[in-house]
Amino acid sequence: MKKWLLPLIIIALIAFWAYSKGSGFYNNAITLKEEATGQWANVESSYQRRADLIPNIVSTVKGYATHEKETLEGVIKARAEATKTTINAGDLTPEKMAAFQKSQSGLSGALSKLMVVVEKYPDLKANQNFLELQSQLEGTENRINVERNRFNDKVKPYNKLLKKFPNFIFAKWFNLGDMTYFKSDSGSEKTPKVEF
Repeated sequence: MKKWLLPLIIIALIAFWAYSKGSGFYNNAITLKEEATGQWANVESSYQRRADLIPNIVSTVKGYATHEKETLEGVIKARAEATKTTINAGDLTPEKMAAFQKSQSGLSGALSKLMVVVEKYPDLKANQNFLELQSQLEGTENRINVERNRFNDKVKPYNKLLKKFPNFIFAKWFNLGDMTYFKSDSGSEKTPKVEF
């Protein structure tokens, strides 16, 4: 056997191993990333549902609480701010995630103020349309929480895959980075009391 043949075979085996390992990693990483990205769309959809309910709630409250103009305008402004802040699912940086959460928190705060106003109007609290909207809003808030948790559940295997050896080397080659988890705002561990 010729001396140059053995090194050539070794190089070919290493190249084949790197190709098969790298392509397998890449395909797996892309699959996991797409699942997380798709789940982010569900998170945004849930927030959009909440935003879509707000005009109906404001309209219903407006009929009973016409002199609460400042509160109603605050909710409308917070809704506009929340709906204009979006994130490309492929670019979920911690900074963009924080901006998204800040706009959504502003809307939650405005809704809380609105519900405090509702307490002053017993007829409104008994209005069937308002009760139905209140129930839909509550269900939507639960849905948002479920979708955020599912998003984090999809991000976790992707991030774990990128951190394992030799995957972290391949991740650098393919320019794949960690995805950001959805984290709660500071102080959100204390549940606010909102009564309808």
